[in-house]
Amino acid sequence: MAAAAASRLLFCTPLFFAFFGTGNSDAQVPLLIWSNKGLPAQALSPAGHITSNEQLAAYLTSAFGSGPQTVLLFLQDRLSIEDFTVFAGVFGNKQDSVFQNLEAALQSSSSSVTLPALEWSHSTSVASLLEEKVGASPVLVDADTLSHLRIDASVSNLLIINLPYCTVLQKSCLEVLRSNDHIIGKFVTAMEANNMSYTAMYTGAQPSRVISQPAVMNQHAGRSLLQAVDPEVKPPIMFNVSGGPCIMLWAQNLNISFSVTPQWIDLAAQTPSLEESLCNGSNSLLVLSYASGVKLSFAMSKRFYPVSARDWFTLDSVQLQSNGTTASFIGRRGIYAPAEYSFHCQSVSSFRDALLVPNITNQNASDWRLNFIDFQIQGFGLANETDFSYASDCAGFFTAGIWMGLLTSFIMLLIFVYGLHMIMQLNTMDRFDDPKGPLISVPQSE
Repeated sequence: MAAAAASRLLFCTPLFFAFFGTGNSDAQVPLLIWSNKGLPAQALSPAGHITSNEQLAAYLTSAFGSGPQTVLLFLQDRLSIEDFTVFAGVFGNKQDSVFQNLEAALQSSSSSVTLPALEWSHSTSVASLLEEKVGASPVLVDADTLSHLRIDASVSNLLIINLPYCTVLQKSCLEVLRSNDHIIGKFVTAMEANNMSYTAMYTGAQPSRVISQPAVMNQHAGRSLLQAVDPEVKPPIMFNVSGGPCIMLWAQNLNISFSVTPQWIDLAAQTPSLEESLCNGSNSLLVLSYASGVKLSFAMSKRFYPVSARDWFTLDSVQLQSNGTTASFIGRRGIYAPAEYSFHCQSVSSFRDALLVPNITNQNASDWRLNFIDFQIQGFGLANETDFSYASDCAGFFTAGIWMGLLTSFIMLLIFVYGLHMIMQLNTMDRFDDPKGPLISVPQSE
C-alpha cells in the first residue's frame, strides 16, 4: 500500500507544489528509494519542504541499521522533478510513460519513499553519503557487465549504475530516459531472480533544471511591473599578460569521459590554474590545470591567408592529461574564425559530429571522449577584459533542414510546371454533334 501510494504521488500528481514552499528554493534533485525488505516509515513533510542532507543521513541510518546491505544507486547525470512531470505518461497516456519499469518497481516493492526535493550542492553527493552509511567501497557496474556480476550477500555491497542524460549530441530525452528505465528494469529483475535483498535508489548527480523561486509568502501581493532578471552567469576563464587580456574561454560544460568508466566529469564546475598558459602575436596556449590532476590545453595559432587578405586563427589541438596519460585531439574542421573574432559552437565533441579528431600518433586519444557545451574561445584580438569580440559560429547558413526544404520546393515546382504545360497543350474538338439538328449522314457506296 505504501509503495502504491508513493507511486501515485509521484506519477499521477506531479508534485508541482514542491517549488512553492515556505522558503527559498535552492538547487535540488528528486530521490526515489524502494526496497524488497522494508523501509522505515517517513514522517509527512509540509508542501514545499526541501530535504537536507542531514535529514537524509538520519533516515539512511535508521533504514540500513546493522548487518550487511546491498544498495543499488541509479545515478543519472542530471535529473529534476520536471523530467517526471513531462515524461511520465506522455500525451496523457500512462501506457506511454518512459518510466514503466520504475513505476513497476515502486509498486511491487514492499515499501518505498519519495523525496521530491533533496538539497543539492557541488560539495555533497548521495554516493559519498551511501559509502559512509553502507560501509562499502562503491563498485561501478553497467548493463553489459550485469550477467557476469556476482554479489556476496554476506557482506555490504554498494553498486553504482551511471545513467546518461540527454544532450544536444544525443537522441531525444524521451529515448534516453526510456533506455535508462530499461536498464533499471534489468537490474531489478536480476536481483529478484537471485532472491537478493536489496535497497535501490534513483536520483541525479545534479539538477537538469535549476529553479530559483522566491517564497510565496514574501511576495508582494499588489501589481508590479514585469521585469526580466538575468540568471547568474559564471565569468569566463581569462588569461592576462602585462599588456592586458590575451586569451578568453567560456563554456557551459567542459565534459570529459574515459571510455572504461563512462561517467562524465564536468571541468567547468571546477576552478583551474592558468600558470602554464602563454600567448604572443602568432600563437596562444591556454592550459587549465585542476586540483584533481587533470590538465586541459587549447593550442591556437594565427596565420595570414592571401585569398581572404586577412588574418585567421584556428584551434589546432586540444590536449588532455590525466593520471600520467596524455590524449591529443586535432581540430581538423570548422574550428576557425577571423583573428579579431571569437569562435562559438553549441557543441564541440570528439565522437558525434566530431570537430575534434583523435591524433593518430597518440594511442590514448581513442580512450577518452570530450564534449564541450556552449563553447566559446578567443585567442587573439581581445578588446577589453569583460566581453568576447563578435562570434563566428560553427553552424553553417545552409543546414541540412534548409537543403531538404529547398530540394522539396524545387521538386514541387517541377511538378507544377509540368502540370501547367500539360494543361496548355489541351485542344478543343473542331466539330460537335447537335442533338436538335439533322443527323450527320454518311453515304455508303457499293
